[in-house]
Amino acid sequence: MKRIYLKSVLILVLSCIIGFLVASAQPADRSMFKGKFNFYVVNDMGRNGYYDQKPIAELMGNMAEQGADPEFVVALGDVHHFNGVESTSDPLWMTNYELIYSHPELMLDWFPILGNHEYRGNTQACLDYTNISRRWEMNGRYYTKVFEDKGMTLRLIWIDTTPMMSKYRTDNDTYPDVASQDYQKQLAWLDSVLTQAKEDWIIVMGHHPLYAETSKDEEERLDMQATVGKVLSRHHVDMYINGHIHNFQHLRIKGSDIDYITNSAASLSRKVKPVEGTVFCSSEPGFSIVSADKTSLVLRMIDKQGNVLHTVTRSK
Repeated sequence: MKRIYLKSVLILVLSCIIGFLVASAQPADRSMFKGKFNFYVVNDMGRNGYYDQKPIAELMGNMAEQGADPEFVVALGDVHHFNGVESTSDPLWMTNYELIYSHPELMLDWFPILGNHEYRGNTQACLDYTNISRRWEMNGRYYTKVFEDKGMTLRLIWIDTTPMMSKYRTDNDTYPDVASQDYQKQLAWLDSVLTQAKEDWIIVMGHHPLYAETSKDEEERLDMQATVGKVLSRHHVDMYINGHIHNFQHLRIKGSDIDYITNSAASLSRKVKPVEGTVFCSSEPGFSIVSADKTSLVLRMIDKQGNVLHTVTRSK
């Protein structure tokens, strides 16, 4: 009888443990996304599925299926690492993109921009791939779109940041397409778009940061501040979102009301430490989910396990 009792207790304990583990493995509550206009932000992905790229891609699809419900995906450059692509038929389109982001819930519009690694290859092929893929929507090197949902208006502005920096413009051997880009014309366009923007929320997005902790050349940030930064300072902008640094960062800069956000790599990430202006930073890889309604704009940084690491909130 004693053995039967102990066996019953053991089974009960094991059942409780298994139940706890199963409950712990359940996806986090996705109700935070319900009733909002949601979209994904991803960048620095192109690792042929390695360095967590494929697991993060599957997480993106699973979270969409479980209630994150993104309207589209924003890809902020370096979809193809190293030397970009040679053409629209380059095998990297399959190994870096199509076969990696294959979850049914990711068969959405993808709105990309160029990163510095795309500029090592054939950048025109990145635009022309719009005519090949049903979901790749890149009709310009820089562009803007307005989205409306339940009375809320959201303007997104994609900019081409590589030509803003002298280090790229002067290195024709490595970045052959950069010098031919008229970055002054792009800045005038950005200024004009922001002058006319009257939407509830305004987000500008580029591959390179204006402010971030990084071992990359300080010249990059100084060039961005002297070009893009001057334009942004003249207008109301809620968020500037970038990639390039391969970690999560949220900075607030004295004298500016903009939330400066670095989105982590959706594959190989890098270490980071706080600097002046840092609100949050993390070396975890992942992606972000932006949610908007009439009264709030929220960006959530998601790690490779699906945890919300940090939330950036703007309210009206």
